[in-house]
Amino acid sequence: MIGKPWGSDVPDGFEEFAYARGRRLFRTALLLAGDWHLAEDLTQATLAKLFASWAKVRRAEHPEAYARSVLVRTYLSHHRLRRSAERPAVGELPDVVAPQGDPELRVTLLAALGELGPRDRAVLVLRYWEDRSVEETAAELNTSPGAVRSQCLRALARLREALGPQSDLLRA
Repeated sequence: MIGKPWGSDVPDGFEEFAYARGRRLFRTALLLAGDWHLAEDLTQATLAKLFASWAKVRRAEHPEAYARSVLVRTYLSHHRLRRSAERPAVGELPDVVAPQGDPELRVTLLAALGELGPRDRAVLVLRYWEDRSVEETAAELNTSPGAVRSQCLRALARLREALGPQSDLLRA
């Protein structure tokens, strides 16, 4: 098959799924990791895991939610396994600015998110940037809805602390 980047033995529907959902997965990975290159690695690792179990993913009720769960777990796993020699590039932000909203607010929030731990960052990204319900977030993090609620409260308090005098931005 000419033009197929992954060869002829790609499962039905995977290429279309990866093409349609890849950018969104990358955006979520970038918000989680705060590093462009790590986000690319996380997205590729997620797509590789989805490829390996595509028959199961394809039968899932919500394949995109399944993919997002794989991405979040891959991110959390990577963070736990990171060697002491590796350091995240917290100060680097993508060159692309959001098409809407206040760019200064976005940069400030991304920098403050970079100061949070991986679990706090994951719960805030899923709940507020991805606009997931408490139940969806709990399912993706493999925890209870009550744990998500309390973790959100603690993570928002830490985010406000990291923002310092700019914490009023969260209330606007």
